[in-house]
Amino acid sequence: MASADDLKFQEFDEAADLLALHPDATTQSINEGGKDANVTIESEDESDLTRQTSDETELLGTEKKQPSFWTFEYYQSFFDVDTNQVLSRIRASFIPLPGRNFVRHSLRSNPDLYGPFWICATLVFALEISCDVSNVISSYLDDNIHYSSQFRKVTVAAVTIYSYAWLVPLGLWGFLQWRKSQGMNIISYTFLETVCVYGYSLFIFIPTAVSVRWFA
Repeated sequence: MASADDLKFQEFDEAADLLALHPDATTQSINEGGKDANVTIESEDESDLTRQTSDETELLGTEKKQPSFWTFEYYQSFFDVDTNQVLSRIRASFIPLPGRNFVRHSLRSNPDLYGPFWICATLVFALEISCDVSNVISSYLDDNIHYSSQFRKVTVAAVTIYSYAWLVPLGLWGFLQWRKSQGMNIISYTFLETVCVYGYSLFIFIPTAVSVRWFA
């Protein structure tokens, strides 16, 4: 038969260990019927909260800041394209398809200046080289024509082409912004998208300049 000491309340080892780990915890126990004994530990781990807060602060601190207008990183994003993207946009400007918007399907909210810049540079040198080669051939076939280098006109060609690639889109973009400010429901593009469209559209003039100059 059980003795009186056996009937006394005894703490379980697990509950004692939990209380030792969490001294600030509150315990609720006791069912007077003696059938159930529940130990509930209610505490907040302050170290976990502190760690979580520090992690959030570190993530916010490591967010990429917008580079300044006067830094190289600001303009680097305008040239962030690969060869496949440039070739795809050249094909789309060279062979337009009905019902396909160049800005929506080709640029896809990622206009660049890499393609327009090199297309304009290529057009400048294509015009100058084709002009020079044409003069050489003409002077060879006709003794009355004397060859003279035309490379001094590179500056004129560069200023003309780059001015067209920048000033015309600027005027069009300003006109669209003015129309939009008047409350007219029209599609508005960003200035960079407008420059990109005009820059890629100049690619067709490269083979045209070479063929017309040689076969005229």
